Amino acid sequence: MSFQEHRKRLYETLPEGSLVLCYAGVPVHTNEDDYYNFEVNSQFFYLTGLERENMAFLAVKAGGQVQETLFIEQADPLHERWTGKMPTKEEASAVSGVENVRYTEDFSAAVGRFMGRYDIGCAYFDVYRCGMKDPEDYNAVMAREFARLYPAVALRDLHKACVPLRERKDEEEIASVRQAVDITRQGLMHVMKTLKPGMKEYQAQADFEYTCKCLGATRFAFNTISASGKNGCMMHYNTNREEIKPGSLLLMDLGAKYGNYCSDITRTYPADGTYTPRQKEIYNLVLRANLAVAAAARPGITLKDLNDIAKNVLGEGLVKLGLIQDTQDVGKYYMHSVSHSIGIDCHDAAFVGDVLQPGWIISDEPGLYIDEEEIGIRIEDDLLITENGCEVLSQAIIKDPEEIERFMGGRE
Repeated sequence: MSFQEHRKRLYETLPEGSLVLCYAGVPVHTNEDDYYNFEVNSQFFYLTGLERENMAFLAVKAGGQVQETLFIEQADPLHERWTGKMPTKEEASAVSGVENVRYTEDFSAAVGRFMGRYDIGCAYFDVYRCGMKDPEDYNAVMAREFARLYPAVALRDLHKACVPLRERKDEEEIASVRQAVDITRQGLMHVMKTLKPGMKEYQAQADFEYTCKCLGATRFAFNTISASGKNGCMMHYNTNREEIKPGSLLLMDLGAKYGNYCSDITRTYPADGTYTPRQKEIYNLVLRANLAVAAAARPGITLKDLNDIAKNVLGEGLVKLGLIQDTQDVGKYYMHSVSHSIGIDCHDAAFVGDVLQPGWIISDEPGLYIDEEEIGIRIEDDLLITENGCEVLSQAIIKDPEEIERFMGGRE
């Protein structure tokens, strides 16, 4: 991965007299002797390629040049005895491409030297928040401390600075997503081979996740959704505890992560291996919307444009099925958007209203959720925007209902 190129692109957008301070993050306790699974800060990974906690990246653009330093923990044999080997300076430099690697105890002094030697007008921290009630991220905590120490320096958002860069993926990023999609494909093939009524939703989840782990998935893009029957009508259901009933559908929204890049795929399978006529009727309508979005996805349009296409197809189909009287009522059965950006994060960095360009990777995920019939169907693919249209990265993950039935019918 060309993390040096990522940093170069960032520096080109920063004004003279800029400081960049980005922290990998710190482990968070679940109790006295365990931690939540560590997830590295997305901006830190984008700039360095490193996924270890307790690291920091510092860069200054001033005096007509850029200086950058990576800070890591000093290896401690006693600590390594308990939690595993810690990266050396040489190893961290080899991954990140940052030549100057120092230990974290030098970080504060390095910041002080830059502040004393250069006319620093602004400092970039990742201060992104998902919601007002969310706890402060470690980067935001450190930004607040910096502002207290240097009140004359304007704080700017590193997340916003990185969004235009992260929207367009380079070839190495695309390759990681391709691999994540292919691992997901193989995981879903295993699900189709083993799925049957009487299983628990979590057993289908386990079949998928076991296969992905065996194939080298580092982790998953999000908590796997394995939703049968009425549970498929809930957008982010992930309790995954109920029994899969005969005649029901299983909606699985999931994705392997590879090289810290996500896939995001949804398929909806018949528990018995065969869709009922009504299920297939609804399924084919969702599939038409999915195909229409892929046919329209190209540079120069927005995600809203794609959602409007999906709504038109679904709305007209629902009218023909007699489920609604007016296409404007499509929201009764389709209540989310058809697309989002995909990358380091499943819902990757992107600004609402930005125009698609070559290199974007986006989802294509129309769905219909008919509570009264316990039918929830979503079909989601990952699309790479190309010069003249798009490539369906997940094309090999079968979604035609007849193909699915043939595959599931030949399992014995």
